[in-house]
Amino acid sequence: MGRESGEAVRVVIAEDHPVFRDGLRALLTSIPGTEVVGEATTGVEAVELALTLQPDVVVMDLHLPELDGVNATRQIVSTSPHIGVLVLTMFDDDDSVFAAMRAGARGYLLKGDDQEEIHRAILAVDNGDAIFGPAIANRLMEYFSAPRAEVLLETFPGLTEREHQVLQLIAQLHSNAVIATELGISAKTVRNHISNIFNKLQVSDRAQAIVLAREAGLGVQSEQRAPGNWAGGHQQ
Repeated sequence: MGRESGEAVRVVIAEDHPVFRDGLRALLTSIPGTEVVGEATTGVEAVELALTLQPDVVVMDLHLPELDGVNATRQIVSTSPHIGVLVLTMFDDDDSVFAAMRAGARGYLLKGDDQEEIHRAILAVDNGDAIFGPAIANRLMEYFSAPRAEVLLETFPGLTEREHQVLQLIAQLHSNAVIATELGISAKTVRNHISNIFNKLQVSDRAQAIVLAREAGLGVQSEQRAPGNWAGGHQQ
């Protein structure tokens, strides 16, 4: 970003598979205006090379020894935010995609994407744009068109699906009895879930949990107070 006209895009490749790494190097060196300045075979090496060489782009596999690609990306971006990380991997599941995005990756491609797509992505990431391969773009569209309750599961990733359901109902100001009836579980099970939620969210009472949940957008569609003292100190 911001280089003088004619300067090459300096790229570090982080890939532990020698055949794919050789092919990627051959591809990039054949493209005018792109220069491979380093190659890493582990996540630790990727972080060290990024810090030492200060490339414009790191092409990052997610499955790396010593340090996985997500954590390597996070470390690179935290120390050198101007470096663009382009994930190039076999993994197309939601967890991998969003973990890489949260870590600071600007792009996400699959190893099956064609050479032109990889070249275009490197230039886009170098320019500060976010770019995703066709398959990943479709997955993102499906994800963000999902019902809002499913999307909000990402807000508190430490909670189980059931705990998230309980928190949603807490945020709607429902009592434990109503929550038990709504979910078809016992009142004791509700109390156990709420205790786990408090521990995971690091809050001490129901009111604090409601504040966190409301700030995240949970419960805002239901302002009708249900029977029961939701903020009471003794109702967990």
